[in-house]
Amino acid sequence: MVTEHVRDAAVTAFVFGFFASSWFGWAQEAPPRRWRPVLIAGSVLALLTAAAGVFLGWSHRSDGTVFDADTSRTFGIIVGIEFGFAALGAGALTLLRRGELIAPWVALVVGVHLFPVAALLDYPLIHVVGVLVTVVAIAAIFVARARALTVSAVVGLGTGVVLLVAAVSSLLIALLAY
Repeated sequence: MVTEHVRDAAVTAFVFGFFASSWFGWAQEAPPRRWRPVLIAGSVLALLTAAAGVFLGWSHRSDGTVFDADTSRTFGIIVGIEFGFAALGAGALTLLRRGELIAPWVALVVGVHLFPVAALLDYPLIHVVGVLVTVVAIAAIFVARARALTVSAVVGLGTGVVLLVAAVSSLLIALLAY
């Protein structure tokens, strides 16, 4: 479940922490009132983890990394495709007046895009995150409907938790390798 380079694990902690905070924020669109403290705490923990990842990544900035010219280019292409699919789907859902499905659509695209990222970076933990985010994206629709919740609250909480746990895991991996 570990990556070869401390710097890569630390930066992954930053990225997952930052986006976990974003998902906890999206969940606050219309959650049950009792969820708000959990969502706020998740956002704060995610941002603290992201900050620790930045600090640790910066302190290892001259260490090795999986990124080289080819890897960086391929990574950029994967992320560009992800953004394109997310935007196209969100636009189509808006036109179809199904805006409530934008959050799970974006989570699905994020989850699926993590598979080529995991292979590219040779970081098995990212495969696990990809599976879990994909499952959350799909399950959130059914859970929200069954419990009369907003889909954005369910997918935001679920994706936020997955990414926060992955961020903390990556941070611990980096710290233990340090």
